[in-house]
Amino acid sequence: MTVRYEQRDSVAVVTMDRPDYRNAQNSAMTYALDDAFSRAVDDDSVKVIVLAGAGKHFSAGHDIGSPGRDADTSFDRRSVLWWDHTTREGGDRRFARESEVYLGMCRRWRELPKPMIASVQGACIAGGLMLAWSCDLIVASDDAFFADPVVRMGIPGVEYFAHPWVLGPRAAKEVLFTGERFTAAQAKEWGMLNRVVPREDLESATLELARKIAAMPSFGLALAKKAVNQAEDLMGLRAGMDSVFGLHHFAHAHNAEVAGGDSLGGQDARSMRDAGKS
Repeated sequence: MTVRYEQRDSVAVVTMDRPDYRNAQNSAMTYALDDAFSRAVDDDSVKVIVLAGAGKHFSAGHDIGSPGRDADTSFDRRSVLWWDHTTREGGDRRFARESEVYLGMCRRWRELPKPMIASVQGACIAGGLMLAWSCDLIVASDDAFFADPVVRMGIPGVEYFAHPWVLGPRAAKEVLFTGERFTAAQAKEWGMLNRVVPREDLESATLELARKIAAMPSFGLALAKKAVNQAEDLMGLRAGMDSVFGLHHFAHAHNAEVAGGDSLGGQDARSMRDAGKS
């Protein structure tokens, strides 16, 4: 089981459950998250969804090295932005998978009609940012840290490229140009986080906020969420993501051309785990 689902009053708590691998995101987890979110949306007794990570860390990002890595496995597609990747080769193969599993899924979750809160502790790296950013609100513990170090791969940021919108252009450039980790306090200053709380209070503080939101009318919440999302899209979020997704895959293709087929620019799970440590 890669995801746990429980309901607390009118709040559905969806927990990524691969703590031994810092909740690294493989396809199985992605589709299990989608199942859980769909279950919560379809349940009228659920008003708010919380996304959490089991163990010390929220998520170390995409799974690029665990025994559960399933990049070559076919799943029943949900976002259907492209065809099944396992029948394709070269850039088509990677573009198809990442259109579905990364960009497509995060966009799908961003549009869910119920408010979503990310509850973040420890590491929230690269693909972990995408999971948190697809939520409406983020509550983080004071020990949380964040980074998008993929420029070390020669890649201009993760697939769900929301950096300029959630961080602001200058902070986004600093995060990408340096690849360094930034703290919860810094993320709060940049406007990426709603609240920062002591680690021992993270669960209770997140649920308190969720229950306060759950007291509002569901239809009003759904419309308010759509209104803000539409405003973000008018500010260029969706079109910006599309353009950078193309640059992202151009970078993968360049790496493969110059490095004998290695699309990750010589990086692996260990080097990316250690990237950005001060």
